[in-house]
Amino acid sequence: MQSFWQALHTQRWDDHRYYHHSRINQSLHLLSAMSFVCAYFLMFTNPVAAALLAWLVSMTSRQAGHFFFEPKGYDEVNQATHDHKEDIKVGYNLRRKVVLMAIWAAVPAILWIDPTLFRLFPDATSSDFVQHLGQVWLAVGLGGLVFRTVHLFFIKDVQTGLVWTTKIITDPFHDIKLYYKAPLALLRGEWIDPNHARHGSSELAESLSTRDA
Repeated sequence: MQSFWQALHTQRWDDHRYYHHSRINQSLHLLSAMSFVCAYFLMFTNPVAAALLAWLVSMTSRQAGHFFFEPKGYDEVNQATHDHKEDIKVGYNLRRKVVLMAIWAAVPAILWIDPTLFRLFPDATSSDFVQHLGQVWLAVGLGGLVFRTVHLFFIKDVQTGLVWTTKIITDPFHDIKLYYKAPLALLRGEWIDPNHARHGSSELAESLSTRDA
C-alpha cells in the first residue's frame, strides 16, 4: 500500500505544480470541487440531477480554468515546456479533454435531433429530453473514467490506472483543501500563485503522512 499512496501523492503533486498556476484556475477548481461534492451526495437520491450538476457546473468551470486561464508558455519554475507537460500527463491532457468535451457537447444536439438516441430510448418524447440527457451524460462521465483507467492498465500498469481513478474520485475533496484561499488571493490582485511549486508540496506531503500513520 505504501507504493500506492506514494504514487497517488506523485500524481497529485505533478497535477498541482504543472497545471494550477493561475489563481483564476484555482478558484474555478474550488467552485468545481464544491459542486462535485454536492453531485456526489445527489447520486444517492437523484443520479440524473447529479450528472447535470457535474457536467454543467463542475466540469465546465474546471475545464474553463485549464483552457482559458492557465498559462501555456514555458514553465520557468518546473523547467518544462507545455508540450512536455502534455506528453507526461497521466490522465486527460488538453487534447484528450477536447475529445471528451466534444462528446459531451454533442449529446444534447443528437438527443434534440433524435429523442430516441438511435432507439436507445424507443418511447422517448421531447418531454423526456432533460431526463435522458442526464442519463447519457452520466454514462459519458463514467465511461470516460473507466476507459482511461483501463487504457492506463495497458500503457502503464494496473496500479497507475487505479491510482489515477482514486485521484479523480477524491480530487474534489482535495481541491477544496488546496485551493480554498485562491478567491481571496485573486481579490488581492494575485493572478499567479507565487508558491504553486512549494506550498502544495508540503500540504500533499502532510496528507500522505496522515494516511501512512
